[in-house]
Amino acid sequence: MHQLHQPALLKEVLGYLDPGPGKNLIDCTFGFGGHTLEILKKIGPDGKILGIEQDKEIFEKFEHSEHRKRLILVNDNFNNLKQIVKEYEFNRVDGILYDLGVSSWHFDQSNRGFSFQVSKRSEPLNMSLSGDDLTAEEILNQWPEQELIRIFKEYGEEKFPGRIARVICEERKKHQIKTTKQLVEIISRVVPKKYQYKRIHCATHIFQALRIAVNDELNKLKESLPQALEILEKNGRLVVISFHSLEDRIVKNFFREAAKKGKLEILTKKPIIPSLEEIKLNSRSRSAKLRCAKKI
Repeated sequence: MHQLHQPALLKEVLGYLDPGPGKNLIDCTFGFGGHTLEILKKIGPDGKILGIEQDKEIFEKFEHSEHRKRLILVNDNFNNLKQIVKEYEFNRVDGILYDLGVSSWHFDQSNRGFSFQVSKRSEPLNMSLSGDDLTAEEILNQWPEQELIRIFKEYGEEKFPGRIARVICEERKKHQIKTTKQLVEIISRVVPKKYQYKRIHCATHIFQALRIAVNDELNKLKESLPQALEILEKNGRLVVISFHSLEDRIVKNFFREAAKKGKLEILTKKPIIPSLEEIKLNSRSRSAKLRCAKKI
C-alpha cells in the first residue's frame, strides 16, 4: 500500500483500538490504508476490516488490493455508516476508527486546490473530496457576503472574516476567482501585515473554512458518530483522530453526552497528542488529537 500518507498516531491507535485475532473493525476514513494495513496484521487470520473511502480517485488505487479477502473497501461517506454495514452484512463490529481531515496526497498531489503553498503552483479552487458538484470556486463567486462571513468565522475561526469577505465580493465583480493563487493574493492584501509572517500562514483559516463548507465535514461527522455507537458491540472501541478544534469539540461533546447516558466509557480523559519524535518525522501530525471511548 502507498506510504504517501503517513498515518498519524499509529502506535496510539493500535493501543486504544485493541485489535486482536478474529476481531472485525471499521476504518471510516481509509485514505491510503496506513492504519488499516497495521490493523489487518493484528486481527488475522480471520478478522476483517470494512474500509470506507469517499474519494473516488483514492478508492480506485486500492480497489484491487491484495488484501481483498479480509478487506471490504467501499466508496462512500461515513455519514452513511449504518446503511453500508447493512448492505455489506458486516456484523459484529469490535472497533471503529475515524482519522478526520484530508491526506497529504490531497494537499500535495490532487490538484484540487486544498493547499495554499502557491510558491510551488496554483491550482483550481475545487476542494471537493467526493467529486460532488459544490466547489470552493462556486462558494467564493456566488455565495452572498454574509454567508462567506459566516463560514469564515464559524469553520475557519478567522480573525478578519468581514474584511476578507468584502474584498472577495469586490474582486469577483471584476473577474471570477478561480485559482488558489488569486485567493491567497486577496487574503494577503487584506490581513494586517503582522499576520502575514506568523507561523501559521494567513490563508490557513480561509482554506480550512472553504474545505469544510464544500464537503459539509462537520455535519457529516455529527451524523456519523451516533451510528458508530449503535453499530459497535458491547465493549467495542471508538477511536477518533481530529485535526482542528471544531472536529475535536464535536467528538468531545458526543463522548460526554453518551457517557452521561451510560452508553460509553471515556478512555482518554484528555486527548492523546503525537510525540515530539512523530512530529519530527511527520510535521502534519502536529495538530492531531486522539480520543477513545468504549461502548458499555
